[in-house]
Amino acid sequence: MAQTHFGYQTVDETDKARHVRGVFDSVATRYDLMNDVLSLGMHRVWKAYTVAVAAVQPGMTVLDIAGGTGDLARAFAARAGALGQVVLTDINESMLRVGRDRLLDEGQVIDTAACDAEHLPFAGDTFDLASVAFGLRNMTHKEAALAEMCRVLRPGGRLLVLEFSKPAAPLQKPYDWYSFTLMPLLGKLIAKDADSYRYLAESIRMHPDQATLKAMMQASGFGHVDVHNLAGGIVALHVGIKC
Repeated sequence: MAQTHFGYQTVDETDKARHVRGVFDSVATRYDLMNDVLSLGMHRVWKAYTVAVAAVQPGMTVLDIAGGTGDLARAFAARAGALGQVVLTDINESMLRVGRDRLLDEGQVIDTAACDAEHLPFAGDTFDLASVAFGLRNMTHKEAALAEMCRVLRPGGRLLVLEFSKPAAPLQKPYDWYSFTLMPLLGKLIAKDADSYRYLAESIRMHPDQATLKAMMQASGFGHVDVHNLAGGIVALHVGIKC
């Protein structure tokens, strides 16, 4: 049976989704709080930058993949307006439930779908824009997921991938200390779950760097890919245009 990585562990490919689901089931209710604590609120700045680059216009159709608690979907829906459509998806039903309920509490009704990004349940050439924020690194077959994202976009449509990446050399040692010492400790104290946050730190290190992800997107059907480094490369936004 084929093997893949789950953080620094090696697991059967068929088991990775189950392991990832367990992590996000554990952290779903405290996910946004932990994001604020661990990034000192910077995740909101990175997402706001992504929304600005997306430049969603009234009437556009947008797919937010692995959208979790709905931060991007909320912002996209406000810009797409009544004539547009935003669909929020996540493979993890616990995360999706938190996002859907929050949006409903705010008076926003957004279509949601629990689905695997490697097998999107949408027709080809459907969406003007697709996004995935901090979710690609958890996918078992990233090339398959990227190809699916390309398939459902209209020609000329754009994919925005916001993800942790490889920081500039001077930041690497302090970032490693923060990731492997402080993150699990804060996870234990706040979310009562050190292991899940240790996995999240490991999954970042196993994720392709900026140049590798750009090449993967190009191989998946995106003719032009721009890379925006944020926070010294700790986070990168890749923007691909479908051929």
